[in-house]
Amino acid sequence: AMMNERYQNNKALPFLGKFKLNYLLKPLKKEYPFLKNSDSSSLQVVNEFLTQSWKNFFQDKTGQIGKPRFHSRKYLKKSYTGKSTIRITGKRYLKIPKLGYVRKYYLSLQVEISEPEKYSLTGKQVGIDVGVADLAILSNGLKYPSFDSYYFEKKAKVCQRKYARRRHLAKLLVLQDRNKKVLCPRSLESFTNWQKAQKSKAKYQAKAANQRRDYLHKLTTHLVKQYDVIAIEDLKTKNLQKNHHLAKSIANASWRMFRQMLEYKCEWYGKKLIAVDPKNTSRICSKCGYNSGAKPLEIREWTCSKCQTKHDRDINAAVNILHKATPTGQGLTMVTS
Repeated sequence: AMMNERYQNNKALPFLGKFKLNYLLKPLKKEYPFLKNSDSSSLQVVNEFLTQSWKNFFQDKTGQIGKPRFHSRKYLKKSYTGKSTIRITGKRYLKIPKLGYVRKYYLSLQVEISEPEKYSLTGKQVGIDVGVADLAILSNGLKYPSFDSYYFEKKAKVCQRKYARRRHLAKLLVLQDRNKKVLCPRSLESFTNWQKAQKSKAKYQAKAANQRRDYLHKLTTHLVKQYDVIAIEDLKTKNLQKNHHLAKSIANASWRMFRQMLEYKCEWYGKKLIAVDPKNTSRICSKCGYNSGAKPLEIREWTCSKCQTKHDRDINAAVNILHKATPTGQGLTMVTS
């Protein structure tokens, strides 16, 4: 509130940085005793975040970054950021200064690490075509399936229906209290059943996301170890997801995350990633180069009308991707090494 007031009267009142804001913590603790319940380092972190958000607002020339706002009272984010010593006791408890022991938590640490060691060169190169049923189809014929999240999606849907039903009933009861003008009307937050259903839904969604990420980490690390040069399609995933028939399958396959992991792991371990233009990779015969035209998605195998070579659609595309990534190939768009 004070920073908003200074912003409105910027000529009369100067802007305060994080160090000057930290000097105000002591008188604020006397005025608001509840601030003493948290350690001082966490309050200093809040001052840093507040100062940085104002700087971002002032320096923005695009008009996309808005003025800092108050946190929402309705949707609380139970998080803690501090600089003090945090201890992990036993297998399940975290001890935070002043707040004491916390049983359920997610802990994020920022540490300095040494650069990863480079993988030994294998002399191999490969082209990769991404798909829906099979996430990665390699030019040498190997196929790696997409992560199967059916079980978690089914559980999340059940919890979603329960959550929506309970939230709707809670809203009706809140409206009844308002209409009847009871002395102590109930709020939506006072109904714990729909909050439990929401947590159950979020739990299964988080499990699916974590297992998918773990699967992608293992797959991308294996590929980077095996091959020195990896060629992939330069796909615009956002545009592809506009197709409502394939959007969910593409999101579940996580093509974008797969590419991002390959990019930084190739950079870490001294390998090369090349993204090529995907145009005509499914139409051209990888043996003779004849373009046989567009084919419906349901056709997974086809025979070249010129050289009579029988192709697996995805493997043929992966081979064409590798051909495009060669130094003499066309359509090169990005090289990361």
